[in-house]
Amino acid sequence: MLAESINILGDFCGVRDVESLKQENLKSFCGQSQVDVMVLFGGSIIAGGDVFASAMREGVAKTYIIVGGAGHTTDGLRTQMKPLLSVEVENMTEAELFNAYIKKYYGLTADYLETESTNCGNNITYLLKLIEDNNINCKSMILSQDATMQRRMTAGLKKYRPDILAVNYAAYRAEVIDKDSNLSYKSNIKGMWSIERYVNLLLGEIVRLNDDENGYGEKGKGFIAHVDIPAQVKSAFDEVSKIYKIRKM
Repeated sequence: MLAESINILGDFCGVRDVESLKQENLKSFCGQSQVDVMVLFGGSIIAGGDVFASAMREGVAKTYIIVGGAGHTTDGLRTQMKPLLSVEVENMTEAELFNAYIKKYYGLTADYLETESTNCGNNITYLLKLIEDNNINCKSMILSQDATMQRRMTAGLKKYRPDILAVNYAAYRAEVIDKDSNLSYKSNIKGMWSIERYVNLLLGEIVRLNDDENGYGEKGKGFIAHVDIPAQVKSAFDEVSKIYKIRKM
């Protein structure tokens, strides 16, 4: 029951609008086989770099951007990237780390890097400034972020640019299973959080997404557009927070 509730939260936060990033799937979803911009946000785990590189090879966007300066997730990403890269990572931003990763392992580089933002809020505002400063045509966008933060990232874009067609594609899909009363992941995901960290990230996201005085929506801090949270997700939050002791909605 606990694993099922965690997966309900994970599916809600880590939305993917298409099964995979291929032109035919985009065509079915939004009527166009190629969007104007695809963005990878640096708060993701390493698996996000593989998703981004695969999307570049499939040609799903006209322009590719990696966003991320140095924030609370950066040291963890540097630690994971250090054994994978042949460069000093200590002073690299998240965008630079992911760009170095896809260059080494796929021979690819992003068209633009945004290296100043430090959180999900200015990830979006600085991204939009980069797009404006470089006169990039952007009426449609694929957003790829860590699955725990994917829905919030799109809600942030909707607040500032509701006119942009947004396609969600979370950097990974995690399924938690209960084996002999121990929670684990059904499959390996490159750079994945510990179960405890993953669950706490999900619970924190539901608090942020909930549109009340404690949340990030219109009735709270005003960082994101309104998000509807289904009753099933609220029930799953209540079940999981009984075990993990995160504040309730």
